[in-house]
Amino acid sequence: MWHISKRWLQGLGLEFCLPLPLVAIVFWFGCSFLAAQELSQSYSTEKKLQSDTQLEARLSVNVLLINATVNRTRRITQVEVETADPILKRLELELPTIEFSQIEATVAQELGLPRQDVRKLVRYEIVE
Repeated sequence: MWHISKRWLQGLGLEFCLPLPLVAIVFWFGCSFLAAQELSQSYSTEKKLQSDTQLEARLSVNVLLINATVNRTRRITQVEVETADPILKRLELELPTIEFSQIEATVAQELGLPRQDVRKLVRYEIVE
């Protein structure tokens, strides 16, 4: 009986295909077991993310114009910097001061420019 069914399976090409579902089930259970083992392990991290620090980036841009709008009632200054850089065309800053010397010093520090250059480029607008 086994010889007849074996020849019949070989003739149909099913001798190879019949064990495939069994192999697939064993493979699936094996992978599930290994994944469960890996995911159940705890890993300690050596480095921790610090969220209270700020990343400081310095850009070297060609500044064309600096517009500073001084709002005396709110006691803030809004600064718009126009550059010749194709990527960074405009930069906006809000400063908590209305003193011209402090505005120029802060903008010079932020842009990495000499204070004299900032003084030449800045245009003030005073808003009440």
